[in-house]
Amino acid sequence: MKNIAVVGAGFSGAVIARELGKAGYRVSVFDARPHIAGNCHTERDAETGVMVHAYGPHIFHTSNEKVWNYIRQFDEFMPFVNRVKAISKGRVFSLPINLLTINQFFGKTFNPKEAEAFLASIGDQSIAAPQTFEEQALKFVGKDLYEAFFRGYTTKQWGMHPSELPASILKRLPVRFNYDDNYYASTFQGMPKNGYTYIVERILDHPNVTVQLNTRFERAMAPGYAHVFYSGPIDAWFNYSEGRLGYRTLDFVTERHTGDYQGNAVINYCDEEVPWTRISEHKHFSPWESHEKTLIFKEYSRYCEERDTPYYPIRLAKEKSQLKSYIELAKGEKNMTFVGRLGTYRYLDMHVTIAEALDAAERFLELDPAGGVMPAFAVDPLG
Repeated sequence: MKNIAVVGAGFSGAVIARELGKAGYRVSVFDARPHIAGNCHTERDAETGVMVHAYGPHIFHTSNEKVWNYIRQFDEFMPFVNRVKAISKGRVFSLPINLLTINQFFGKTFNPKEAEAFLASIGDQSIAAPQTFEEQALKFVGKDLYEAFFRGYTTKQWGMHPSELPASILKRLPVRFNYDDNYYASTFQGMPKNGYTYIVERILDHPNVTVQLNTRFERAMAPGYAHVFYSGPIDAWFNYSEGRLGYRTLDFVTERHTGDYQGNAVINYCDEEVPWTRISEHKHFSPWESHEKTLIFKEYSRYCEERDTPYYPIRLAKEKSQLKSYIELAKGEKNMTFVGRLGTYRYLDMHVTIAEALDAAERFLELDPAGGVMPAFAVDPLG
């Protein structure tokens, strides 16, 4: 029975560990934190009884039926639709921008065709091929909607003006010409009844899998294993030899109140003069539960320093250049595969993380028994 090391007890590491454990490998999972589930970690708040998303909101959504069926083995998923609201200049609107948002904002009663024609008329059509976030917004929604919903929020979230960010960031934010206010367009969406930590706990619950928390996996430990799956920060593994990769991190200011604080799970604050980006009220993530008290997070974004928790990879020109150098170093490692959000320096939703982990495990189980060599990356980190 071969020994495998998995670094990180989030979804990437847990799924790989289970799949290899099921196949007869002896798997040791290491995590530097005192808990499993990574940034998806959930826990009950002692004072309010509310299930808290400790590192900010995580809503499970996917159109991948394989992933949806896989995750539901480990907990019941309750119905949940993410309906985000946004406050701009003292008014409340629905996001993503939809027919109600457009009609509310401009005081109109457009039908879908009229709204689409109106946005085309106010968009800056002189911008042929948008290169920046700002150009993308100005072309497709016009100056007023851009300034109301995107300029201030984006500046706070990324710490730079939208004219400095690539257009690709905004391509993930749809505009709808109907009254659908579901934030996601995925086929499946829901919340685990018992939280994400419960799910990861059950994924890791296999006789061939052991977990060591508060344990940092060091390079000197690697030779003791037939293969290492590493979901930690790729730059940390190489002791930041090419410099630190840039991330944004989040600070949460917790408040507890009685009753219902804001009437919704997530409300964005779009005005730049409001220092927080959004407020999440956690009991609304579990609408099947009832709590007299409530808990909110006011969310602040800033550049990630050495001891902070990394959230969003910045991936601008400087970081992409560094990443290329780390990819070459990674390819020189023996019996090691870099996986997950931190290991590949990509922003990944939970469902993509799970799908990639299943694929990585499947590939290893095909290659290893035949004497094949598992590559340093199961996916292209630059893709």
